[in-house]
Amino acid sequence: MTHKIATSAWLLCTAFSTTGGGVVFAQLSSPVQWQSPAEWHRLVKKAIPGTLLFDDAAVEFRSPKFSHRWPYGEIKTFDLSGAHELVITDYENRHWHAPGEQRFRFTLSQPMPPGIAAELTAHVGRPVINGNPDPVTAVIAEIPAHHRERFGGSNGTLRLHEDGIDYVGRDGRDGRSWRWSDIQTLANPDPYEFRVTAYREIVEFDLKRPLSRDLFDRLWDRLYAADLNLGPPREEHHQ
Repeated sequence: MTHKIATSAWLLCTAFSTTGGGVVFAQLSSPVQWQSPAEWHRLVKKAIPGTLLFDDAAVEFRSPKFSHRWPYGEIKTFDLSGAHELVITDYENRHWHAPGEQRFRFTLSQPMPPGIAAELTAHVGRPVINGNPDPVTAVIAEIPAHHRERFGGSNGTLRLHEDGIDYVGRDGRDGRSWRWSDIQTLANPDPYEFRVTAYREIVEFDLKRPLSRDLFDRLWDRLYAADLNLGPPREEHHQ
């Protein structure tokens, strides 16, 4: 009995911590999957250094000046630019009734591995922009392409695989990784053009090698195979 009382007291002590004269319940998190030194960037204010980490339940930023934990269910979306910049958009209202969504922008000292980026995407579940594709994922086809933008663009490779579509930039930047659930529809107006209409963006490519009709049909069928989206009638697929 004495041992049980002592054990219970120890558990209570580890569950509570004292800060500023008050008692707060300490958050218990899952084992960390990945972490990196990071800076939280604020508008017209100095960046705050800390550590950004992921576990099975949430994304967390830890710093003596600011700490916050975002359970995956509370993350509306995120933008991952390359492997070093992450913007989290959550469901919280901005302070002082300011318009727009609340976003938190971080730069990472260590590059996020593509596998971790894919896990983060899967944990959040909702459509995101993952700019860190895995360049060695097994593919059904690769096509050299130019990512067309209003000003400039980039050269790289479209990588078509069973789980979605990736674009790997030649210089390691401007990449994309779309799961089928991130894609609303596909278009192939002619053999040398390809367009991905995702829920978060529309991206157009000039293909350096023609995309065959059979391959496009395979992509189209894969997109709609699991009833992830409601598509137009079959005869409109290629328009």
